[in-house]
Amino acid sequence: MLKKLLLALCIGGLSLSACAAENDAAPIAAPAVTPAAQQMVRQAIHSLAANVQVDSIEPAPMPGFYQVIAAGQLLYVSTDGKYAMHGDVIDLSRKQNVSDDAWARFRKAELAKVPASERIVFAPPNPKYTVTVFTDVNCGFCRALHEHVAAFNKAGIAVEYLAWPREGVVTTAGRPTPTYTEMVSVWCAKDRKAAFTAAKEGRAPAPAACANPVKDEFELGVKLGVSGTPSIYGPDGRMLGGYVTPEQLLQALKQGG
Repeated sequence: MLKKLLLALCIGGLSLSACAAENDAAPIAAPAVTPAAQQMVRQAIHSLAANVQVDSIEPAPMPGFYQVIAAGQLLYVSTDGKYAMHGDVIDLSRKQNVSDDAWARFRKAELAKVPASERIVFAPPNPKYTVTVFTDVNCGFCRALHEHVAAFNKAGIAVEYLAWPREGVVTTAGRPTPTYTEMVSVWCAKDRKAAFTAAKEGRAPAPAACANPVKDEFELGVKLGVSGTPSIYGPDGRMLGGYVTPEQLLQALKQGG
């Protein structure tokens, strides 16, 4: 579904970037997202890929467009439904990527819906910062990142892991992927943190099954635009990178205020 949407955008020549320049004229008010406007935007998106889920429709930061998040992509759809753009919008007056702002708001809101009970948390007593990390227990960079977890905590950073098996949830044959099965066993372990760390060290957990959030967290990652692991998000929803050292992560968090 996601690939179909991207392919349609690329083939159709709709992949563009746009810039908003500062001038003396009063800004043109963004169009309200009425029920009719929402229906029009959804129809425009579904004309590219019929089954794509549209997660967010807002007024765009430039006139004449709506800002849309769908299938892990941020798009701009014209208010008449005739045009779409896929790319970044730069506010030249602020020298800031407003597309990143939109993603950050969306991710922050969606991540806030995940309860602490569904995360695997490594945190100091009084953290200064909290990051969310989509992770795969078998990826090399994820394992390298977890080796620093004590140092992250020492720096005042709480690390909250969500499951994102890179192989996906099911194979093309419809069977659970090996990594998904292993991550379910981790999330269903009596001591999740111990099982998680053991898996990161190459020691597979004892098989276990229970009601678990692994599939939901994988789908959430796709919705938020995750395409690889580790993917680290700050408390404001900003993407902070993949593998980083404690020093690099602390610096990125400080820059974000």
